[in-house]
Amino acid sequence: MFKLLKKNANARRGEFHTVRGVVQTPAFMNVATAGAIKGALSAHDLEDIDCQVQLCNTYHMHLRPGDKLVKKLGGLNKFTGFSGPILTDSGGFQVFSLSKLRRIEEEGVYFRSHLDGRPIFMGPEESMRIQSNLGSTIAMAFDECVENPAPYEYAKASCKRTTRWLMRCKDEMQRLNSLSDTVNPHQLLFGINQGCTYDDLRIEHMKEIAKLDLDGYAIGGLAVGETAEEMYRVISAVEPYMPRDKIRYLMGVGTPQNILEAVRRGVDLFDCVMPSRDARHGHLFTFNGTMNIMNAKYEDDESPIDPNCNCPTCQKHSRAYIRHLFKAKEMLGMRLAVTHNLYFYNHLMIEIRKALDEDRFDEFYNKYIDILGKRI
Repeated sequence: MFKLLKKNANARRGEFHTVRGVVQTPAFMNVATAGAIKGALSAHDLEDIDCQVQLCNTYHMHLRPGDKLVKKLGGLNKFTGFSGPILTDSGGFQVFSLSKLRRIEEEGVYFRSHLDGRPIFMGPEESMRIQSNLGSTIAMAFDECVENPAPYEYAKASCKRTTRWLMRCKDEMQRLNSLSDTVNPHQLLFGINQGCTYDDLRIEHMKEIAKLDLDGYAIGGLAVGETAEEMYRVISAVEPYMPRDKIRYLMGVGTPQNILEAVRRGVDLFDCVMPSRDARHGHLFTFNGTMNIMNAKYEDDESPIDPNCNCPTCQKHSRAYIRHLFKAKEMLGMRLAVTHNLYFYNHLMIEIRKALDEDRFDEFYNKYIDILGKRI
């Protein structure tokens, strides 16, 4: 399913083959939490800005409109209109983000809905059933994401529980994929590496889950309190123990600089809400750094956000107009800004892939690693 085309030190150029098409890697997944990008972009808009993979949230889709309804309507691809691969996270991150509304037990996690307070239970089997109903291309195993820093003994026990949950996920997915009414009988399963910022726990956990021969492997539990330097150290520690012939996914990361650093360390797949979230506040990414469109200096600026960008926003609208839309609180401002930022992230990955193809990744990294973190 994953074909490694070439390497530049640890950086990898590959292809990930799925029932919904081939994903060129390294790749960035655009986050459509509840089946849509926040900022009024549709699935068809995503295809226009070269998005390869859409990510939807299992927990949120379970609450509304309900995974059984999505199944009735043909699965996420038909429901959202997106033709390419869709990845669903497991709901495990809500174990972390809804810490005041949940209780963790061996069988799974007891939640209170953040919408209306009603009780919810989700364990490995429930997560797999929900994701099977959603019919995603890739399902993530149910895990526990632990905040950094965490006590060593708790992190160790959490890793062992996540491994036990993963084995249950694998068994349940095999059962679900064999059913006659399954939306996607070719659904893939990714396991998630945990262990907080403890290198020995990370390595041991990666060794254990690698034995299960899954379709892909993710590094989870990062960008949740640790420094960027700690995150990079963990990736470098885990990478030698990740299967070479399987795709590698760094969950919830991150900035353009984070992505460059992680590609350099051997990661293939990324997701983050940052490009759409920052866009909705007027922070726009370019290959010259990040700009705040709300600044007064753009009030009468007739140039596009980035003169070298071919996104629909930059091809048709000026900085002055987009700034005006934000000041006037017009929804169109957010839509245009989100379109630009997601286009930038998708094309950052295209440029990274070109650099790898042409054996100049080190040159690309050295040119942009500082620029991409600069505030214009």
